[in-house]
Amino acid sequence: MTPDEPLVLGIETSCDETGVGVVRGHTLLADAVASSVDDHARYGGVVPEIASRAHLEAMVPTIQRALDQAGVAASDLDGIAVTAGPGLAGALLVGVSAAKAYAYALGKPLYGVNHLASHICVDQLEHGALPEPTMALLVSGGHSSLLLAPDITADVRPLGSTIDDAAGEAFDKVARVLGLGFPGGPVIDRYAREGDPGAIAFPRGLTGPRDAPYDFSFSGLKTAVARWIEARRRAGEEVPVADVAASFQEAVTDVLTRKAIRACRDEGVEHLMIGGGVAANSRLRAMAEERCADAGITLRVPRPKLCTDNGAMVAALGAEMVARGRDASGWDLPADSSLPVTEPHVPATPEAPGHSHSHSHGHAHTHDHVHELSRKNLYEA
Repeated sequence: MTPDEPLVLGIETSCDETGVGVVRGHTLLADAVASSVDDHARYGGVVPEIASRAHLEAMVPTIQRALDQAGVAASDLDGIAVTAGPGLAGALLVGVSAAKAYAYALGKPLYGVNHLASHICVDQLEHGALPEPTMALLVSGGHSSLLLAPDITADVRPLGSTIDDAAGEAFDKVARVLGLGFPGGPVIDRYAREGDPGAIAFPRGLTGPRDAPYDFSFSGLKTAVARWIEARRRAGEEVPVADVAASFQEAVTDVLTRKAIRACRDEGVEHLMIGGGVAANSRLRAMAEERCADAGITLRVPRPKLCTDNGAMVAALGAEMVARGRDASGWDLPADSSLPVTEPHVPATPEAPGHSHSHSHGHAHTHDHVHELSRKNLYEA
């Protein structure tokens, strides 16, 4: 870490966690998270309105906590990055609005970045600069994707994705059927350690010779698990929770790693990065490590805390945008719930009425008084 590396604050609000990170270059200085998962647990899934309100309440204190943890002042920042999409529309809007407010008040450039590309870029905080190209397997509650990234700031290519349930969503639904609560990923991982992964032959979706080689499908697997459990219960037999969890988890991780290794071989890529919340799963990590070693592929997986949604990943991608001289976003930056991964960031549109790089030339002449008041009240100290 050197003083001339970009110092960037990142804000992540795509789902139910308010994440704020501070990064200098490839070095993580702070990673503050305020989670609302307990508020959603009784509903068995994330409720968008509850998530949005939780973001509103947590935003300012979480940003301050991250700055304090990093030991920097807001005025020291070289830019502010925020998840512009994809994600829950209302939740994204809270983060984008906050980022605009801070960037405007501080006179700093604003970078709206892609949630999925951020999940890839966070590995730079763990293992250094990403190889180019990098193959990325992203698995979470909302996404199961295979992505080829020749340039994480400008060129991310989708090779395959889920056609129905994402892997993390399947974990949540199977956990619900087993009565294990929400979220399902950690609890199934825990029960699976005591079970036999070969006890039940659950199906492997889209693995036939005529199936799309890089796409995923976990809906059929989820249904097969539910029907197996229902049949046992109808027969008055005890459901072996640990064996069900282990066998289901084995089916998911088998498909994920098998397709990822195939993509690396087909594309001639020697590095595989795994990210997203499901990348914290212990069996997925172990199986990927074993299969990558057999295939001569270098595996890169961030530590579990950096795999789940966090502000550090957004700051990491923002810092890379600054370092490579990418254009900042405009003040009209939207919250785009379906932002495609082919857009790692959202630059200012030519007709935009001024953006972060031209702050003093865009809005300042009409908002000088408000701007100076906001800077004085929030940051002069």
